[in-house]
Amino acid sequence: MKAIRRFTVRTVLPEALGALDELATNLRWSWHGPTQDLFRDVAPQVWDAQGQDPIGMLGAVPPDRLEELAADEGFVGRANALRDDLHAYIREPRWYQSLGDDTPKTIAYFSPEFGIAAALPQYSGGLGILAGDHLKAASDLGVPIIGVGLFYRAGYFRQAISRDGWQEESYPVLDPDGLPMRVLRHPDGTAAQVELALPDDRTLTARIWQLEVGRVCLLLLDTDVQENDDELRGVTDRLYGGGGEHRLLQELLLGIGGARAVKTFTRLQGIPAAEVFHTNEGHAGFLGLERISDLVGDGLSFAEALQAVRAGTIFTTHTPVPAGIDRFDAALVERYFDTGLLPGLEVADVLALGAEPESMSPGAEGGTPGTFNMAVMGLRLAQRANGVSKLHGAVSRHMFGALWPGFDADDVPITSITNGVHAPTWTDPRMWRLRGDYSEGAVSDADLWALRSRLRAQLVEDARRREAAAWSEENPGLSTPTWIQRLLDPDVLTIGFARRVPTYKRLTLMLTDPERLRRLLTDPDRPVQLVIAGKSHPADDEGKRLIQRLVEFSMESDVRGRMVFLPNYDIGMAQLLYPGTDVWLNNPLRPLEACGTSGMKAALNGSLNLSILDGWWAEYFDDENGWAIPSADSAGDAAERDALEAASLYDLIEHQIAPRFYDRGPDGVPTRWVAGIRHTLQTLTPALSADRMVTEYVERLYLPASRAQAAISASGYTPARELAAWKQRVTAAWPQVHVTHVESGGVDATPQVGEQLHVRAYVALGELTPGDVSVELVSGHAREDDDLAGVRHLPLAFETMSDGASVYAGSITLERPGAFGYTVRVVPTHPLLASPAELGLIATPAA
Repeated sequence: MKAIRRFTVRTVLPEALGALDELATNLRWSWHGPTQDLFRDVAPQVWDAQGQDPIGMLGAVPPDRLEELAADEGFVGRANALRDDLHAYIREPRWYQSLGDDTPKTIAYFSPEFGIAAALPQYSGGLGILAGDHLKAASDLGVPIIGVGLFYRAGYFRQAISRDGWQEESYPVLDPDGLPMRVLRHPDGTAAQVELALPDDRTLTARIWQLEVGRVCLLLLDTDVQENDDELRGVTDRLYGGGGEHRLLQELLLGIGGARAVKTFTRLQGIPAAEVFHTNEGHAGFLGLERISDLVGDGLSFAEALQAVRAGTIFTTHTPVPAGIDRFDAALVERYFDTGLLPGLEVADVLALGAEPESMSPGAEGGTPGTFNMAVMGLRLAQRANGVSKLHGAVSRHMFGALWPGFDADDVPITSITNGVHAPTWTDPRMWRLRGDYSEGAVSDADLWALRSRLRAQLVEDARRREAAAWSEENPGLSTPTWIQRLLDPDVLTIGFARRVPTYKRLTLMLTDPERLRRLLTDPDRPVQLVIAGKSHPADDEGKRLIQRLVEFSMESDVRGRMVFLPNYDIGMAQLLYPGTDVWLNNPLRPLEACGTSGMKAALNGSLNLSILDGWWAEYFDDENGWAIPSADSAGDAAERDALEAASLYDLIEHQIAPRFYDRGPDGVPTRWVAGIRHTLQTLTPALSADRMVTEYVERLYLPASRAQAAISASGYTPARELAAWKQRVTAAWPQVHVTHVESGGVDATPQVGEQLHVRAYVALGELTPGDVSVELVSGHAREDDDLAGVRHLPLAFETMSDGASVYAGSITLERPGAFGYTVRVVPTHPLLASPAELGLIATPAA
């Protein structure tokens, strides 16, 4: 018999154990070792059986055990001390509070997914894990962030692998009563809700769940409420589920509903309204339109409100390919906005924000007419934007360069902040206790190697347990085969690979030459073993075929013990997989990996990376912390490129990695390998931390955005009105702006280092004034095609008027020998602009 309804009944704790409830409902336990140890000591087997979920565990512990603990003064004292420690953590000033009062008091951070703990499956991959780590680091640093997302009743999906290796999805429904969250309520006890007006006189209603992530609050919107009909109740059914209209509804709710939820939350909590809004990828971009609608209601025009909203908005892009961007039929978007959804906004203004330019990147096909692009809207609504690694920032500047026509890619206003990972979450507790003590004097090679060996053995044990459970699920009633009990070897070089499975990540590159891989796995003296995991999107049959091909190979009798695909990759698996691998493999098609934080998590545990020079690895590889797989960029086609790069991968494993791992001293310790572990821990631990990442966001984006927001909203948004009028005037007059003539002097016929080049530029400004523009001397190393590298910008000073032209002059010292080139450019200038390229207007001398 099946239940017609399912819900969770919370346990009633003895009064003496009241601290446990408070500790369980704040997700700080997910990264706080002492609190995890406390819960484990309640009932170790139940703790593990419940997936290390405190609420689930407390509900499964027998009442007599709870009464026993309530009478244990030592345990009660521990619980109360940890509760007091949590209070101090939340209350006491941290790094952010040391920055002074000129900081934003509330920052809203929007993301479609958040990966915080295995007990809260609201994530699909790296984007969500990054968002979770962002909140955790913000909490540790004291940054006043409010996270905003959706609560998906079935999360992403649970993955199983059929007998023929095909991925199968199931969607277990989550019960919010069994999760560490509560409904946001009004003072009278009624649930706080947000509403969105939809076409056909329908209304989408969502309640607001509140979760505590340390000292940070996360708000999740849920449409499974009685006010909605069955169709609308399913809007938040699954992460990235459904077709185009379903996805659009989710993103309207996330952006517009999320912005309304933040307003409701800050009002009910009596905290300052959000000043800075951070959009983590384009899914939440509609939040900017909600804020514009509010300002239009206060009397601003659309153009004026747009300037005000842009000043406090940050957009982070995570995709290096146009195919990774959410795009909707503009007619569908028009249908939803041609209602009372956002009062005061014209549909044409909304559609213009998401319209694709003629080309999304040099050489790409033109933008598609009638398409609404969420990333394009996100960039137009944000005055500050960034990619998530240095290489990804450069890729993004090319990819979105058409939004700033006429500007070189280096001038496109998209910076980069390389992702980081939350070290307390992803570092094994035993390795975490060694933090900072990686020098030879603090911990010996033998002790460090012994720890790494224990972590590898822990992974092997977990892999056998998971594979046995998967076998039992697929073959009920049959005993576990003996080969699963001998799966993997705790003493063999272990390579890990765990990612989402889009084709560009190349899950099966390792299978390019199956016989070469087979020899590596079964080498009698220096064997290798592979532990692999990852989910393919349910609609991606090509990704599923890659998994199937890999599973089929791993089940061949001669390699079955040396290679395993673990189903249902999640946080719980990852926290054992990263520490247990000796080498972390990543082989995407360069430059299609935006960052790739899985290798970061492995590095924090002393694993060495083996990766294509893409994402974060391109800026942190130093020859000692791992190996770089050469990219075959000049290959004739994809198959040739895969063959060349796979050959390099095999060569590195056979001739460098395996020999170094198995080269042991008299004490059995691979001294050179341990040196690489020590170097990795010493150099990468601080660089790859989410603390570093969030600190950069605060200093480089949040604080400037807050200052810009304060400046543009002063005196009842007078600066916003003035800026909008100025932009309109400059844009209308720009066709009249020309560089009519450039003359130079001051250098000999054969220029030498140390001489000064004097430049005078004559500029026709039309109806503009010298105060409206900046005229710059642009110089650098001249390549054969006359493109400039190593560019420098020198503002030229206005001198006089001559024959109707404004004359600007300046000098530059020739500091280096070699080919030198220069030009002059004219760009708009205004104190409230964040970049000279902001308006996409530029004038240069005619060719």
